[in-house]
Amino acid sequence: MVETREAISEKAVLIGIITQHQNEKQSEEYLDELEFLTLTAGGVAVKRFVQKMEKPNPKTFLGTGKLEEVKAYIESHGIGTAIFDDELSPAQLRNIENELECKVLDRTNLILDIFAGRAQTSSAKAQVELAQCQYLLPRLTRLWTHLDKQKGGIGMRGPGETEIETDRRIIREKITLLKKKLATIDKQMAVQRKNRGKMVRVSLVGYTNVGKSTLMNVISKSDVFAENKLFATLDTTVRKVVIKNIPFLMTDTVGFIRKLPTQLVESFKSTLDEVRESDLLLHVVDICHPNFEDHIASVNKILDEIGSANKPVVMVFNKIDAYTHETIAEDDLITEKSKIHYTLEDWKKTWMNDLGKESLFISALNKDNLENFKEKVYEEVKKIHIQRFPYNNFLYQNYE
Repeated sequence: MVETREAISEKAVLIGIITQHQNEKQSEEYLDELEFLTLTAGGVAVKRFVQKMEKPNPKTFLGTGKLEEVKAYIESHGIGTAIFDDELSPAQLRNIENELECKVLDRTNLILDIFAGRAQTSSAKAQVELAQCQYLLPRLTRLWTHLDKQKGGIGMRGPGETEIETDRRIIREKITLLKKKLATIDKQMAVQRKNRGKMVRVSLVGYTNVGKSTLMNVISKSDVFAENKLFATLDTTVRKVVIKNIPFLMTDTVGFIRKLPTQLVESFKSTLDEVRESDLLLHVVDICHPNFEDHIASVNKILDEIGSANKPVVMVFNKIDAYTHETIAEDDLITEKSKIHYTLEDWKKTWMNDLGKESLFISALNKDNLENFKEKVYEEVKKIHIQRFPYNNFLYQNYE
């Protein structure tokens, strides 16, 4: 008998906070994303808990009263998992588990779990495993709390500490081995990039689930895995593409996300090297997402962190086929027009107008405006190509 998704989905409660650095609207947006992450990981969010506080409690993240409220709900509804929208310290994680007596995950752990399930190649698996080990190492003590309940006496002194130290040594050795393995992979990938010659390199970058893989499939006529879930693509895919008379390499990269775990940025160095060595970035944006401006800011922040902020960029606003907006009745004199009422034409008159010709509006799924997209990419690649191979300039002139 085949089990339904509902039957095997793990029920979870989501927990976030409102602080001076994260207002109510932002907290709700982050929890929306956390719910999508939970769904991607195979769970289902049944309830949210939010507390307004000046800063997280250093011991239990939440206040005592709110934590008791969460515990009461978990016990009365048979919930097995509590997921926090921020990274918890080892002490917070241990204290919360002791209080709630259920599985406790933070945002970082959840993202790492999704990455582990999505990794396909040896490189991606090693990168994810390294990130998991780096996350786990300072949190090992919580795995041996069951030993605290054992009675003392002869033969019962110090087994927990010995077990913890043994595991720490094993994990440190594992981290060392994984780093050596990834260093070898980095060298192999560097050689591969070098062997591709001086061909112009174009990378698709953007927030997770904006349609990069779908666009890659359409342009390169390949079959890159694409799905309406977060982090559908982990492994970097490189394809040779020819538009008119110019060949170039197009790379589909892992999607970015807000509060991206630092462990992943470090371990996915070889993947991010593809972005660092690109000549042109196509920043793909889901124009339908209500927070797409925040997504753009998050991607730009990560690009800056990896030293790729100054590369030529073309903004590609995708999914125009699904774009909707609220309307204001002609006789409505009260409602003030805001971003939720903007049409695509309205958006083009905002800060997007400053982008000039460096922005495109397409639908990769329905292939809307793809000819404009190809023409723009061709123009940008040609500029780089002529700089690299000036003797070929007359070929382009004759071709056109």
